[in-house]
Amino acid sequence: MQELNGKKSKRCCSDEEVLARKEEILQTATELFAEQGFSDAITQVLADRLQLGKGTIYRHFPSKRDLFLAAADRVMRKMQEKILANIAGVEDGLEQVSRGIMAFLSFFAEHPEYVELLIQERAQFKDRKRPTYFEHRDVNIVRWQKLYARLIAEGRVRDLPVERITNVVGNLIYGTMFTNYFIGPAKPVEEQAQEILDIVFRGILTEAELARMEAAGTGNVTHQIVAATATNARGH
Repeated sequence: MQELNGKKSKRCCSDEEVLARKEEILQTATELFAEQGFSDAITQVLADRLQLGKGTIYRHFPSKRDLFLAAADRVMRKMQEKILANIAGVEDGLEQVSRGIMAFLSFFAEHPEYVELLIQERAQFKDRKRPTYFEHRDVNIVRWQKLYARLIAEGRVRDLPVERITNVVGNLIYGTMFTNYFIGPAKPVEEQAQEILDIVFRGILTEAELARMEAAGTGNVTHQIVAATATNARGH
């Protein structure tokens, strides 16, 4: 019995080996899905690239759908890992925001196949209530909201609802990521990140214009801008 158990233990993989094998499968599957699309990707092709039997793949991922969604989930986990690594040890809140945006844009610029995977997920799995990107964003956004709340308390950021701040900034970099993928970045992502930060941190109106609008009437300046824009749009 001891001999049999000994042989069995040799055949079994350690947890580290299992995780490494899954990572290898997911990385190669991501490349295959990005190249051929979910519908046209064939499991046998994946097995051939990995030099594995299909049974090994199915032991880890029972279906092609499970494999694809696990690959999409991996994209978001790796993105979060890069962002956290980029802000590790940084105490200044605004510097964390700057580094986080830079890490986000560079991550997807370096891995366009990851963007392709997120696009395919939305196209192929419309039955999912929340795409993987937003599921992960909803979980990770809390730390950023706490950060903005701290910056507001320190008097460094305007007293706005933190949900509004994270939504606006998140939508801005999310749109930039897709624009870069579809038409290619017009400039290096480092420069893009700096321009985004310049607009977010400083706005586009001069102090003189803000003062003029405040003096022109009561109410929120932003509401005045939106109302004026809507009026002009209707006039056209």
